[in-house]
Amino acid sequence: MSFASDALDRLIESQIFFPDPHFVYGPADFGLDFEDVWFETADGVRLHGWYFPAGKQRPLLLFCHGNAGNISHRLDNIQRLLEKGISVFIFDYRGYGRSEGKITEQGFYADADAAYDYARERTDAGEVKLVIFGRSLGGIAAVHLASTRACDGVILESTFTNVKAMAREHFLVPVPGMGLEKRLDALSKIGRVKAPILFFHGDRDDIVPIRLGRELFDAAPPTKEFVTLVDAGHNDTYLLGGPAYFDRFARFIEDLPSPAEPRPDVDV
Repeated sequence: MSFASDALDRLIESQIFFPDPHFVYGPADFGLDFEDVWFETADGVRLHGWYFPAGKQRPLLLFCHGNAGNISHRLDNIQRLLEKGISVFIFDYRGYGRSEGKITEQGFYADADAAYDYARERTDAGEVKLVIFGRSLGGIAAVHLASTRACDGVILESTFTNVKAMAREHFLVPVPGMGLEKRLDALSKIGRVKAPILFFHGDRDDIVPIRLGRELFDAAPPTKEFVTLVDAGHNDTYLLGGPAYFDRFARFIEDLPSPAEPRPDVDV
């Protein structure tokens, strides 16, 4: 690895990922039935997640969370999804929550791959719909998965195109441009997604400007829909969206065709 590449890795890891090892709540605090899940990545890292069943044969949402906190910070959101009859499997990337290891970009993808494999096992051999949901940075993981693995639908919320676009928005010092667009990059992969995609984005998002969400939407193949959440910022989308947000979320999943057959992985 070159010095420049190593320096870029450290920059991305320090400016993009903000893992928190401490839980603020547990599922019991919300009265939720759940299973503690432990699983392993291809490179041998032990990860932790929670599986929340909404009922027999209900669609399963693979929840790829954003860059900060951990799964315990998403319980309020999960409770509302369960109320709509959507089962949820949420996991922590390496270094987050109880998951072992130290987060890196390549580890981030490996963690998503391992979480997908677990989620696929919970779909009763493909008889249950599997939908991949990514919020913010988690949308990068969701596009990575959906561009290479079978799923019935994809939901992307407050998601950006690549690190280069985000660097232009937030880094206060110049960053190397060569190759930066290839880092944490959804823009070049989203064209390979075969499943329908639903986009949500707040029009007052000051972390990921809505124009980046629109750019990603424009690059996506059909079938797709973009929902603007009026007056929502980056972290209050589902709160300000309210019942209409969750109704649209659930309707998208219910309207999806029958579960997809798994397809071979493709090179990315």
